[in-house]
Order: sequence, then C-alpha cells, then structure tokens
Amino acid sequence: MGYGKEETQEIWSAWRHEFPVTKNLVYLNHAAVAPLPRRGAEAMQRMAQDALDYGALHYPEWMEAVDGVKRAAARLLNADPGEIATVKNTSEGIATVALGLDWHPGDRIVAFQEEFPANYYIWKKLEQWKGVRVEWLSCMAPLEEIDRAARGARLLAISFVQYLSGYRANLEALGEICARHGVFFFVDAIQGLGAFPLDVRKAKIHALAADGHKWLLGPEGCGILYVQREWQDAIEPVEFGWTNVAAWQDYSSRDMTLRNDAGRYEPGTLNVVGCFGLRASLELLLEVGIENIAPHVQRLGDLIAAGAKEKGYEVMLERTPENGSGIVSIRKEGLDARWLWTRLREAGVVAAPRQGWLRLSPHFYLSPDDVARAVELLP
Repeated sequence: MGYGKEETQEIWSAWRHEFPVTKNLVYLNHAAVAPLPRRGAEAMQRMAQDALDYGALHYPEWMEAVDGVKRAAARLLNADPGEIATVKNTSEGIATVALGLDWHPGDRIVAFQEEFPANYYIWKKLEQWKGVRVEWLSCMAPLEEIDRAARGARLLAISFVQYLSGYRANLEALGEICARHGVFFFVDAIQGLGAFPLDVRKAKIHALAADGHKWLLGPEGCGILYVQREWQDAIEPVEFGWTNVAAWQDYSSRDMTLRNDAGRYEPGTLNVVGCFGLRASLELLLEVGIENIAPHVQRLGDLIAAGAKEKGYEVMLERTPENGSGIVSIRKEGLDARWLWTRLREAGVVAAPRQGWLRLSPHFYLSPDDVARAVELLP
C-alpha cells in the first residue's frame, strides 16, 4: 500500500482540532495511555456535572451511554451489540474468557512468548489451576508452525499487535487455522483496535478484549469484551453479581437465569462516566474511519523507523505493510533508553522506555512533521 503526502496530511489536519494535547506536546505514547479527544473529555465532564446538579435523576441517560459503547464497539468490530460487554480492562476481559471455559486436565492451549503479561499470566495460572498444558510459540512463527501446534489444541490466544515490537498478527490467517482445527480463537486487541481494521467475522474470532485507554482514545478503566453469541452459553461468568441475570432490574427476583447477551459478564454497577468518554471516542473513530486511520498510522511508523535507522538505531521489527503497526521500538548501542526518554520528554515529545528500548507510538491526528521533530531529537 502506498502513502502519498497529500493522503497522509489530509486526515491529521482535518482532525487535529479534536486533540488539544497537540498544543503542548508531540504525543508518541498511545501504546501506553492516550490523551483524550476533546469530545471524550467533554462527554465525561457533562456527566459529572449532571451528577453534581441532579444526582441520578437522569439515570436512563447514563445507561444509554453504556448501550452506546456496545453499539459503537459492535460497529468497529462487525459484531452485534449483544456480543459486547463492558469491562474494567483487558485483563478482566481475558480472565472472564479463560476462567469461564470448562477446562480438563491435559487440554492444550497455544500462546505466545512475547505477549504482554495480561495475555501471558492467565494461561500460566490455568496450568496450575486446571492442569492444562500451554505450548509457547513466537508470535512471528511461520503459519505452518502455528498450524501444527493448533492441531488438537482447545484455544489459541494472541495479541492483535505486540506491545513491544509492534508486530501485527495476520488475524484472518490465524482464524482460518483455528476454524480448520476446531480451536477457540481469542485475541487481545488493545494495541491495534482503533488504529487498524479488525473484523471478528472475517477473522473468525470467538472472543476479544481491549481496554479503551490506548488506540481507542478513551479513559482508563473502561474497556470492551466481545464474546461470539454462539459461545456465550459455554463461557460461565466468573464474577457473579446482581446484573448478570436476566431479571436484574427486579430486585425482588431470585431467578438466576443469565441475561441472553454478553451483559451476563457484567456483575454489577459499571463505570458509567468512563462509558460516556469511551462512547464519544469510539464514535469519533467511526466518524474518521479506521480505513482512513490505518494507512496514516502505518506511514508515521514507517517514517519513525526509517529516520531512526538513518541515525544508526536498531529497529526491533523489520516493518512491512502486512506486519507494521503504530508501535516502533528503537535502541542504539551506548545510549540508555531512559536517558533518551528523558531527553525527548524535556523537549515536549512523549514516548516510553520499555525493556531497554525506546517505544514510540503515534496516532492519526499527528503529522509527519511531528514525528520528524522526534527523530531530529535522537542523538
């Protein structure tokens, strides 16, 4: 895919006004915690003001914000709103699936060594708790190797984008492998959803989790869990409270029949103010269009990688149009990553030191000149 100068400029210049952070910083840290867009912050401010002035008088409008998150997330994923639950974070979403399935000693899971701990620890714990066996591969293993490992496995879990290298998995190819072998396909989507297209139907994904505070541009503590409707009866809620059940609005009911959608995974009062912000941010992304965001994010990452290489830096991932993402990790012999991080920070450029690497992660509202400024600061 080619990226012309006019194409890459058009999107950032049209939407930069939504991000006041650009007046203060070159923010290249969306793989950690993203700044809020104007409309997301204002939505939460309105809800807080409403609670200040009227208490819970307008509670139905608060619940509409929750439903709005589910509708917007469903559009983003090509899912049904009834397949979306709101969760506190990605870890809660992963654990809901991992602990809700019925495991037996000897069951096998395929997982990947380079994962962020949220998509690593839980599978290790299942080895201890349930006697399952995890086969650990590299996320960059050839598809043939993953295919062999998937034969006879019950579940395969992978991140859409790896948090350190920025490697973007071919989810459709992995979904085909899982479908062919009858393997449950789980995706940790937090580092790619909001920046690159993800279609749960095309990729044959059974469940997916993502917090809102990275590429989805939402607040911390409010994320989404997708569970394919056909699998909801097979994944038991592991946190059980008053809103898991179908009759949750009838406080006198003692009927424990579960809700008939992914709301069964919501055990109690939700992060409503977070839902106001996340709904606004999701609707912004849908308005901009992920199909427009992805090539620009890819282009910015390519520019960072190329510029760093020219200055003698090692780039962790050899980027291609197929595997590149918004994450670029670089290092240079003799230079400490934390020192580089401080140097950029003092100049108003925000990145992140990670495991000896400097990780930079731009989103769509940044310009090529923004990333050029960051590269210029590299010694």
